[in-house]
Amino acid sequence: MNWKFNKIVSIPIQDVEVEGELMIPEQAVGVVIFSHGSGSSRMSPRNQLMAGYLHQHKIGTLLFDLLTWEEDLLYQNRFDIGLLTNRLIGATKWLEGLPFMQELSLGYFGASTGAASALNAASSLPQIRAVVSRGGRPDLAGTKALSQLKAPVLLIVGGLDEEVLQLNEQAAARMVCEKRIEIVPGATHLFEQKGAMEKVGELAISWFEKYLLSH
Repeated sequence: MNWKFNKIVSIPIQDVEVEGELMIPEQAVGVVIFSHGSGSSRMSPRNQLMAGYLHQHKIGTLLFDLLTWEEDLLYQNRFDIGLLTNRLIGATKWLEGLPFMQELSLGYFGASTGAASALNAASSLPQIRAVVSRGGRPDLAGTKALSQLKAPVLLIVGGLDEEVLQLNEQAAARMVCEKRIEIVPGATHLFEQKGAMEKVGELAISWFEKYLLSH
C-alpha cells in the first residue's frame, strides 16, 4: 500500500506529549481517530486490526495513547472521561493543523470507555462527521453530550454482552442525531469469537464510507 503519511508522532496536548501512530493511505477519503478503552493503548490488537481494515478502504487512522505512561499508573485516570475527552479534542486539533488535512474529513472510533470520550468530543466538535462505538459505554458520556450530538452514531454491541447492550439502548434514546445499534450475534464484550471483529469491521467501514464522504 502507498502512504501519504505513515509515522510515529508525538502529540503535544496542553502540558503533556502523548505518542501516536498516524497512517494515511494515498487517496484517503478521511481520517478516523481512535479512542481506546480503559487499560488499553494505541497498541490494542483489536484497534490495530480495525485500523488495518480501514486502510484497505482508503481511510486513514490516528491511534494514540490518551494517557502518558505515568498517568496510566493511576487507575482512576483510566475512567476520567473529562480528561480523556480533553485529550481527544487536543489530538483532533493537532491533526487538523497538519497541512494535508485540509481536504480530509474526520471521524471517531471509540471502544469501551473510549466511546464515551469520543461522543463527548464529537458533541462539541461539529467537524466530526461520524462516530462508531465498539462494545462502548456511551452512557458514560452524560445526557447533555448525548443530546447535543450532530454526527451520525453507530453503536456496535455483542449479542451476548447483555448489560452493555441495555446501556447502549438507553444512551441511544437520549440522542437526537442519526443513530443505529448493530448487534453482532454470539459475540461477547471483546468480540473474541471467530468472525466477530470482521463483522465489526464491515459495519464500521460501511458507516464511515457513507458519512465521511457526505457533505
